[in-house]
Amino acid sequence: MRETVTAPDDAKIRQSVKPVICYNVDQLPPYDSDFYENLRPTMVKVSETLVNPRDASTFEVSSGQVFRINSVEGSQVGDLNLWNAHNLEERFFSGKTRQLHASHVTTGDRLWSSLPGLRPMATIIHDTLEWYGWDEDGGGVHDVIGTRCDPYTNHMLHGVDYHYCCHSNLSRALSAKTGLPVTEAELHIHDVLNVFMCTGFTLDTHQYFMKASPVRPGDYIEFFAEIDLLGALSACPGGNCGSSHSDDETTCYPLLVEIYQPDPVLLENWSSAKLNAYSRSHGLS
Repeated sequence: MRETVTAPDDAKIRQSVKPVICYNVDQLPPYDSDFYENLRPTMVKVSETLVNPRDASTFEVSSGQVFRINSVEGSQVGDLNLWNAHNLEERFFSGKTRQLHASHVTTGDRLWSSLPGLRPMATIIHDTLEWYGWDEDGGGVHDVIGTRCDPYTNHMLHGVDYHYCCHSNLSRALSAKTGLPVTEAELHIHDVLNVFMCTGFTLDTHQYFMKASPVRPGDYIEFFAEIDLLGALSACPGGNCGSSHSDDETTCYPLLVEIYQPDPVLLENWSSAKLNAYSRSHGLS
């Protein structure tokens, strides 16, 4: 029998302690809105990649370029992975991004890379869903709290093999891009930015929830590449994530990734993000 745990006499006092924001982000380089906004009118599209429903595709972005993820046919969410284009070991770090910014990201927030690099990989410079904010359920858009739908959890919960979860989609896409066997490519797949996805934690039980995305055709989110990037985007089998998930029941739509080149003159005084300057001695030298 489970032992009953009773609250101590000072429980209310312990619970009333004021919260402290974990990181003083005032020390981070400020978001230079003038710089990014001045780039946008000069941008010229240089390529595009259509991501088919229940599938994923890769794309490459050079530092100083902009990539835009577009809703084109219907309400659809996407799972985004990013790597250093020259080193798959350096990849998007959703947990640190969440700690430095918030559970959901928008214009002015950066996507940070994994340790030991810990540098900005991309900066969000425009978001047509910025208006959404927080709804009455505590939900927001573009989360870095979820992981990605995967066939292992699906098999554990439902006892079936489903091959078009975002984890599998991203694994196939990276395998096709790099030539790695899919079982090796899978090891580089990581927690995602859930693009356009509307999520939060329930106010009573604090369980992770999803609800139908507010994204509509014509909406987009735009990123400035702070380093050379390899990206992979999955058009989630959950569609707009308003009902079922990890199956073929929900209507799904493609997503479009566009790559833009700003006027190089405006980038003359800009430089790519540098690796973190920590010595990596860890107290041993």
